[in-house]
Parts: sequence; structure tokens; C-alpha cells
Amino acid sequence: MRALGRIGWLRGALGATVAILITGLVGRATLAGSPALPWLIASMGASAVLVFVLPASPLAQPWPVLGGHLIAGALGILAHWLIPLPWLAAGVAVGTAIAAMSIARCLHPPAGGTALLTALPAPAVVAAGPGFLLVPLMLNVVVLLAAGFTWNRLTGHSYPHRAAPIPTPANWVGHIEDQDVDDVLETWDEMLDISREDLLALIHAVEAKVRARAGSR
Repeated sequence: MRALGRIGWLRGALGATVAILITGLVGRATLAGSPALPWLIASMGASAVLVFVLPASPLAQPWPVLGGHLIAGALGILAHWLIPLPWLAAGVAVGTAIAAMSIARCLHPPAGGTALLTALPAPAVVAAGPGFLLVPLMLNVVVLLAAGFTWNRLTGHSYPHRAAPIPTPANWVGHIEDQDVDDVLETWDEMLDISREDLLALIHAVEAKVRARAGSR
């Protein structure tokens, strides 16, 4: 993963702070009559890291965040109902959540925690049943996403992320040096969810493919 810029980490930290505060306050106010239910779900903290620090990541986009948590929460509740052994219910919930999120194209790692929360629920969560998916789960997610949209736009980041258009050169201009990539990354105001080494390997593999195709003509 490319290192954050000089103040990129601060932007993400401040945004996550504000978002969790707002999400918690809204949840607490909404659940004032149900004090036993969690008004702020722990997995929102992990989601905030992605949404505010890695807003360009495919894992941090609105559909993965919303769909991932709701699918995982529903499968966790189902596993708790159908499987009497907690350790087995936990494993099945997380495994099926990963499979379902992948099929639905909404893979979101923090949702694995949501699957465990509902597969191994506290008594209040059991009593809430499927209603837990709406309040507090969906409420938390919607508020967090709204905060993410607002904060990222205010700080100059597209969210939902859209890659900046890159002009394509008319002709191949030669070998791409590693320093060329480093120079571009220094001016790229996004944290990429890939290591520098993997990024260089991908670029040079594409470069070799282009050269091989040109040589076969």
C-alpha cells in the first residue's frame, strides 16, 4: 500500500473522527427507547478506515459498504437461528457472507465483523431479530456513508470514486522507469490499495505485453 501523503493520514483521521461521532449520536438518539441495543456497531470503525483513508478502494465504495453489512448481518442472524452450535454458526456466517458478498459484488472486509455480531448475538440483538438490520445496522451505515460523501467531496476527493481520465499517448514512447512511477505517485492525491512493488510489477508486465505484441507484427 502506498504511503499516505504528508497530510493524507490527517485528513482521513479527522474525517473518521467526525463520522463516528455523528453516527454514534444519531444512533444513540434513535435508540433512546431501547438502551440494550448497541447504538454504534463496532464494525463501523473498520468501515470508517476504508471510507475516509482509502476512498478510492473498490472495498470502500457505497454499495460494498451498504450491501456488505446488510448481507453479512442477515446471514449472521440466519446462522444463529439454524445452527445451535455457536462456533459452527460463527464460521458458517462469515464464510457464507464472504461468498454472498462476492457474488453480489459488494465485498467489504469489515462486514465480516457484522456477521459475527449477529451470529453470536447479545440477548438484545436476538430480541430485535431482523429489525436489527434496519436499526441500528442500516442506520449506522447510511449515516457513515453520508458523512463519507460529504467529507471526501469537501476535501477534494471523489466519492463514490471515479478514476481521473488519463490521456493516451499517440505512440509508444519507450521504457517506463521505476522513478517515473514514483514521480507520478508523489503528485497523486489518492492512497492506492496496492503496494508500490505490486504496482511496478503490473506496469512492467503490461509494458512487456505491449512490446511482445509490437514485435509480432
